Amino acid sequence: METRRRSNLITILALIALSTVAIGEALTPQYYWQSCPSVQEIVRDQVQKKIKETVVTIPATLRLFFHDSFVTGSDASVLIASPNNDAEKDASDNLSLAGDGFDTVIRAKKAVEAACPGVVSCADILTMATRDVISLSGGPNYTVELGRYDGMISKASLVDGNLPSPDFNVDDLDSMFGKHNLDMTDMIALSGAHTVGFSHCSRFANRLYNNDGQSGQVDPTLDVKYASQLQEACPTNVVPTIAVNMDPFTPITFDNVYFTNLVNGFGLFSSDQVLYTDTRSRPIVQQFAANQSAFFDAFVTAIQKLGALDVKTSADGQIRRDCTKFN
Repeated sequence: METRRRSNLITILALIALSTVAIGEALTPQYYWQSCPSVQEIVRDQVQKKIKETVVTIPATLRLFFHDSFVTGSDASVLIASPNNDAEKDASDNLSLAGDGFDTVIRAKKAVEAACPGVVSCADILTMATRDVISLSGGPNYTVELGRYDGMISKASLVDGNLPSPDFNVDDLDSMFGKHNLDMTDMIALSGAHTVGFSHCSRFANRLYNNDGQSGQVDPTLDVKYASQLQEACPTNVVPTIAVNMDPFTPITFDNVYFTNLVNGFGLFSSDQVLYTDTRSRPIVQQFAANQSAFFDAFVTAIQKLGALDVKTSADGQIRRDCTKFN
């Protein structure tokens, strides 16, 4: 009798486990091995071609992934175009997203559809393309887990308050990232994505001309020569229209120079520089500045966690035929 009970219990537990997998549709690197075995090669080929056209592809794709994941999870909702201009991409915080990121995903989707129609989600393509721009620019080449479905909601109203601001302090950053189960190490590692890309002057002009609301005040945490260079690049009369590199030394290489910049007072945003000036986060910045491998390892861990946020399944998502609109 006892043996039968144990056997029945094992059977029940096995069925529960199977049903959990079916319902959760867990992400796995092998997700497309049978349905679209060449998908990763197809996406990477398209990313390489796009980078050859313009290096803006690198930060544009990476930033697109971040903005997508922080709002309703990694579900490609940021790609949706709305005739009413009320989709996620139309939110004020997303208006500065470079078109090359969107174009990268759209091109890759077209190529994937030609090989495996109706199989691969836009969310997974964005995830793969993000890994590829990172590795192709000198960063780590890591495994991506796949199996996301595309989200069916995209609203500008959902963006406000859900993306980091360039004037955040460590408490603000820790709180926002913490909502997504990302700890301080994750937050600092992901901030290292600012090792590539650029920003419009309007995003940091207050540090040059009106720090802490004081007219003519320059942020004292900025290196003096760097502050002067930024003022020359961003004069007050054309601040909104000019952009400068986030990393003034290796702006198209994914490396740890971002962290050495912080140590030396070359953080472009106050939300960057505060990671060094705050004694709670400074040791991690110093570690990453001294050891690029440590940064890469932490970054991979963090971006994989980011890509697993609020993943949609067949129950609440779809495989879009066109990444810019719902089926």
